[in-house]
Amino acid sequence: MFKINTVQAHCDIPCKVYDPSVIQYSALSIVRFMDLINDEIKDSDMNYNRIAQLSRLVTVKEQHAKEVKAEIATIWGDYFKEPQISKHPEIHELVHSIMQLASKCKQEINREHGVELLKKINKFTEIFWETKNIETEKKYAPYPPELVIVCPKLKSV
Repeated sequence: MFKINTVQAHCDIPCKVYDPSVIQYSALSIVRFMDLINDEIKDSDMNYNRIAQLSRLVTVKEQHAKEVKAEIATIWGDYFKEPQISKHPEIHELVHSIMQLASKCKQEINREHGVELLKKINKFTEIFWETKNIETEKKYAPYPPELVIVCPKLKSV
């Protein structure tokens, strides 16, 4: 009755809208929250307001770590197929290490884990944009913790 041609989709919905900037923002936020948490716990004058602030910082830090894991899994699982995987076989190990570091960032307040997470996300970002033949550049984020992020070179208007 119906003549339907074969249809193939790259992911759940082939929207072509993937961007690792969300996970970069989350990783920067994690480092920032770790900095703020460490500032809070250094002060020996812990009153109820400071305890409440500390609780909020920890909660949001962990939410951002969850976002990193969810977004990286989505891009890796939905976007990276052949030929991207053949060209970048290290992507599996890289994603796994990002997932592991995001978990450590949930468990601990070691700033170095957050910085390492961002570095690995930056590597993932470079690979991602390379698969789209888009050049990247390194810039300092304009807000604390002012760490380096990888950005696509966007076309001028």
